[in-house]
Parts: sequence; C-alpha cells; structure tokens
Amino acid sequence: MPTFMRRGTVAAAAALLTAFAAACAPGSSDDKPESKAPAAVSTDVAKAGNVTLTVWDQEVQGGQKKQIEELNKRFQAKYPNVKINRVSRSFSDLQKTLRLALSGSNPPDVVEANQGYASMAQFVKAGMLLPLDSYDQAYGWKKRYPKGLTDLNSVTDGGKLIGQGKLYGVSLNGEIVGLFYNKEKLAKLGIQPPKTWDEFEQALAAAKGKNEIPIAFGNVEKLPAMQLYGIVQDGVNNKEAVRNLVFGSGGSWTDGPNVQAAQRLGDWAKKGYFTKDANSIKWDDTPVNFAKGDGVFLFGGTWWAPDLADKMKDKVGFMLPPAPQAGAPTATMGGESLPWSITSKSKNPDVAAAYINFITSPEAMDVSVETGNLPALAAAKQPDQPLQKEITAAWGELSKNDGITPYIDYATPTFTDAFGGPLQELIAGRKSADEVMKAAQDDYDAFQKKK
Repeated sequence: MPTFMRRGTVAAAAALLTAFAAACAPGSSDDKPESKAPAAVSTDVAKAGNVTLTVWDQEVQGGQKKQIEELNKRFQAKYPNVKINRVSRSFSDLQKTLRLALSGSNPPDVVEANQGYASMAQFVKAGMLLPLDSYDQAYGWKKRYPKGLTDLNSVTDGGKLIGQGKLYGVSLNGEIVGLFYNKEKLAKLGIQPPKTWDEFEQALAAAKGKNEIPIAFGNVEKLPAMQLYGIVQDGVNNKEAVRNLVFGSGGSWTDGPNVQAAQRLGDWAKKGYFTKDANSIKWDDTPVNFAKGDGVFLFGGTWWAPDLADKMKDKVGFMLPPAPQAGAPTATMGGESLPWSITSKSKNPDVAAAYINFITSPEAMDVSVETGNLPALAAAKQPDQPLQKEITAAWGELSKNDGITPYIDYATPTFTDAFGGPLQELIAGRKSADEVMKAAQDDYDAFQKKK
C-alpha cells in the first residue's frame, strides 16, 4: 500500500515499486489503448457540460472513507455539472479487479493504481494509463510535490523502469509502517514502549508470559508478512542496502542480515508471539481485533490510525520500530498512498485531471488532517488527536534522519507470491529462513534477467 508521506522533503524516498503479477500483465500488443498525453488540455470544468466521472478507489476504512467522501462532496459543490460515480473496493479486491476494468470497453475515468512494477508499470506497458505531464504543466504538481514523491509515481515508456520517466499519478496521503501498541496493556505489564529491539523482545516474552497475544497479526493475503519482514529487515540491515536491493542495484536476499530477519520472524512464530492461525486471518481484520483487545502490539501502516483512534481513544499509541541500539536512528518502510491516475480510455480526461488536482490540493491536505489521516504534503491545519500527533512526530523524525525505506513487494512483479507465500510457510513452521530467502532470490534473479 499501500505508501511517504507528507511533511517536508523525502529525499531518500526515491522510486518505490509494488505488487500484482507479471503473469497477469494487462493488455497485449494487439489491443493497446491510446495512451499518449493530450496535445491540449482544458482546466475549465464548466465547459465540459454535464459529466459523470467514474472513480475507483480503495478508501474503504473509516478515516480514509470520510476523507474521500468529504472531498467528493466539495468537488461536486464546486463543479455542479459533475457527478461522481464512486466505486470503492478494499485494497486486495481493487488489485484483483482493476486490470480487467482497465482492459474493458468502458473503464473508469480515475483509478488508484498502485505504484511499482507489478501494477502501474504493467498498466503503462499495456497503454492503459494516461501520462499526466501535460496536466502537470497546467496544474503544477511537480512544483507542489518534492521530486522524491513524484518520482514514485513515474514510469518510463513501455513500463521498463519505475522512479523516472513520465508522471502517471498523484497521491493524497502518506504512510509510515510502524508499531501501534495498547497503552493499557503495557501499563498492566509494567512495560514502557520499547526503544530497542532487545527491549522489544523482552516485552514480547513478558506479554506471552501473561497470556496476552504479543503481536496482533493476520496474513491471509501474504503482503502483511512481507511488511513485517521489511520492518525487521530495516532493524538488522543498513537502510542503503535495503534500498539498493529493492531497486535492483545491489545485494542479495540471501545476504546474512536478510536471512537473520527471516529467522527472527520464524522464532517469533515458534514462541507463539503471533495471533493463533495468523495465516487464516484477513489483513483488514487485524486492527479490528486489536481494537477489541487482541494483542499488545500491532505492526501496521498509518492508514489504520483513524479507525484505531476512533475505537480505542487514548488507549492506543504509535511509535517507530525499535532502534538497533539505544539512541540510534531508526528506519522503516513508508511511501505515498496509491496515486490517482487517469485511464487512457477516459472520455473526460480534462475533468478527471481537475478532480485529481482538487483531491491533492492544499485544501485536501487540510481535509486529510481533519479526518485523522496523514497528508502527503504539509497542511495548514495541525492534528489535535494524540495518536495523530505521535504519527506526525514520527514522520518528522524519519524525514530528519532520512529513515524511509521502500516497500519490499516493489522488488518484482511477482514478489508477493514468490516471497510472501514462503513467508507464510515460515510462520507456519514448514520452511526455514534459508529456504524462504532462497525463494525470494530466485524470483528476484529471474526478474532482473528479464529487465
């Protein structure tokens, strides 16, 4: 996710990549739709006449849903000639259905197309998305956003490289993958929020000893284990090594620190630190169960914060993952939320571009804060909820220390299955750390040879 965020420069956040399946590469050379940027654009929405704009999004959780509903309402109030036909799906369902929708005869106008080789690059390769550079000249998105953020939504011709090339989307929110914790449970255990991985291990053992679920975890979709692995990997490996590995510029998944990270996950599973039968629990059910009291800690993205704050009030806290040593800077995965893109078959690309401009405007950043989300850019409004303040402070610390690393599912188009599947087996006790990392490297090598 699905995503850097907001405040300030995100230098290190250069090109992140993401997940689908190369075998499902959309389209073919015989049916590629037109994907050239329009020669001329119009920013006058009123001149378009009465328009129904079909928008597909994955903003289904509480705070995200409130955010997009409010922005859609304001957009339609500003442009009464436009009616938004909103189709919302969960992240997983959107990934499963978007390819077919884009290849059909009547695709949506605007979609949230995930970054990376597996989704956006494949859609660009098939000619299914419209390059936005002409609209950028009209609206100035690249002037509004740091280069590191627009690079994340850029792809070269033919979908060969991500992180450069033409712009294919603009994001509204930012994301940090960090550590939520139940303040009430920690207090009962007599434990302070852990500052180092050693302290975290001690906290897990203490929670297990008191018959608490140490880590709330659901992993049906495989991607959650990859995010958890990535957080642990950032704790044992150098952030530059992680970046180079994901971006394909050096390193191996079978390098010592990467195997060590997998071994730690395997050890946690053997010690019973995860929710029972974690591989049978849906990702989106994890924060719901955590809010009900299942788990002392929850690794997850800031996209869960609005719902957790609403349900748990001041009982939930957020922190960056522990540091290797006390006082050392920490690193963790992060990125922008799914970018809003225009489909190449849209009958109303000018209106679609105006919509994207509106929902990523300074006004939209304020709405993001008001609904408990993390805006991609600095907002005029400041958060007032304790959890939101903690997340904002965490983002500031990451920005200061250049601590963002890419989502590892960006590494290849098939990495979610090729690595996520073996990680499920590791958590179930059926594969070793060495076997899991070899599977990751095999998939990685195969993709690098084809690039």
